[in-house]
Amino acid sequence: AFLDPGEGPSHPEDRRDSTASPGRSMQQPESLQYIGVRDDIAARITAGEFKPGERLPSERQLQIGGGVARGTVREALFQLEAEGIIYRKDRSGWYVSPPPVVYDPTRWEGFMSYVEAQGRRPETETLSKIEITCDGVLSQIFSRPVGAPLYWIRRRRSIDGRAVLIESIIVDGARAPGLIEHDLNGSLTSVLKSVYGIGVARNKVDMRPCALTRDEAEALRVKSGLPGLSLVRTCYDAQGNVVEFDREYWRHDALTVSVDIRVR
Repeated sequence: AFLDPGEGPSHPEDRRDSTASPGRSMQQPESLQYIGVRDDIAARITAGEFKPGERLPSERQLQIGGGVARGTVREALFQLEAEGIIYRKDRSGWYVSPPPVVYDPTRWEGFMSYVEAQGRRPETETLSKIEITCDGVLSQIFSRPVGAPLYWIRRRRSIDGRAVLIESIIVDGARAPGLIEHDLNGSLTSVLKSVYGIGVARNKVDMRPCALTRDEAEALRVKSGLPGLSLVRTCYDAQGNVVEFDREYWRHDALTVSVDIRVR
């Protein structure tokens, strides 16, 4: 179910109920012992022993404490990661996932605005910004001739220091000449509006689950194949012209989609 910002889960483990008790892992068949370990760790997170953003004990400590094999502990951690309850930092260990931010696709608010409004710290890092030429697919999207100049901007966005999404943005170069010469480590919407007088009047948003692979996984510093959310946004001005075409790849544990619709 979709949740309003004030009603969202206070903790990642609220996404899945767990009534596990310590020692349950020892009561499972050998092939399912990792489920018991998963439930034990999840119960400790729910009880507040490990708080959002806090590092978990090492795999060896969990192994000794649970009396199970190292591989069993690792399977349990992978399961918790797939559920979005914990996440891994390279060469640092496992951490409890922070609460997701709430996103309402029916409202036009930039990433920086809606993340700050929820008391979190947003950051944007421009990975690349280059001029490209319009191909057949982009020609249909922008109603521009093949070969027309476009800008391709790739950025990584973080919340409270953790990378949560990679975005690939295409902008019509004829409408925003010299765009890539500007600092784009903030709000692109603000730059388009303040510098070029380009405003957004309508958004079309498509979302679907995906796997984070290759470039996206590497840029987000996650294991390739982890679940994610693909979001494609087409932004239009008041005249119906495409302002921006944006493809985003989110960590699956970083976002809650919430839509408040009035029923007539």
